[in-house]
Amino acid sequence: MRRIDLHCYPGTAEWIASQQPFPAALAEYWNKPWEPRAEEEVVADLDKHGIEAVLVAFDIETVTGAPPCGNDYVAALRDRHPDTFIGAWGAVDPLRGEQAIADAETAVREHGVLGFHFHPIMGRYAVDDRQLYPLFEAITALGVPVMIDVGTTGMGAGMPGGMGARIRHAHPRAVDELAADFPELTIIAAHPGWPWIEEMTAVALHKGNVYWEMSGWAPKHFPQQLRTDIRARLRDKVMFGTDHPSLPFERILREWDELDYTEAVMHQVFHGNAERLLGL
Repeated sequence: MRRIDLHCYPGTAEWIASQQPFPAALAEYWNKPWEPRAEEEVVADLDKHGIEAVLVAFDIETVTGAPPCGNDYVAALRDRHPDTFIGAWGAVDPLRGEQAIADAETAVREHGVLGFHFHPIMGRYAVDDRQLYPLFEAITALGVPVMIDVGTTGMGAGMPGGMGARIRHAHPRAVDELAADFPELTIIAAHPGWPWIEEMTAVALHKGNVYWEMSGWAPKHFPQQLRTDIRARLRDKVMFGTDHPSLPFERILREWDELDYTEAVMHQVFHGNAERLLGL
């Protein structure tokens, strides 16, 4: 079966650097070293597990001052390994205003990103903030989708004050507002969205332009209602993602198998819905 990972970070030194000062907190949250891997090692790991990945850029420079893992970087990585990396999500910092719009246009026209990923908690914004709407108007005009994190994050988790992050920024309510105001914009919610999984289910069911990928969580922890919805009323909406390097590929694939879905459902989740929606 074809496996398309819609949410794969590079896991390299450039990506780790873009997360400062959060890697130490992430290592504690995931209970494992949060250290870079060589590009070739990441590619070999994906190939070993039969996964074709869409890379994700990362940019929270306005908040932290850390250099972004930018659009040019993920595009070059994609181009060096086209059989493994079949696309790339760009990243722009919405807090940069007009520059963010220019960056988005460059990312699509020069770097060929398939759309844009937004990390609201760590970027310190909500996507339904009307001050950001000129950026979403520009992205809609470019004809590309967006992927938006929902639910809490390991970045800053357990630290005093969450290192300044506010999880309300990633509430599904913001996705609902954005989807209503931009009906022509395709939106993919990223991660199950805990603690608001039922709210995210409601948004995905109500808004025809909202879809959902399940990265960042071990499948065995999916609540029972979500497990049922994936094979039933969300069957045409849900897609596979890993949030690499958060969890080992082997574990994620094994636990998806242990959910005991029919082959037809697995084909939709692992590749069919992404192929239809994104033309992969």
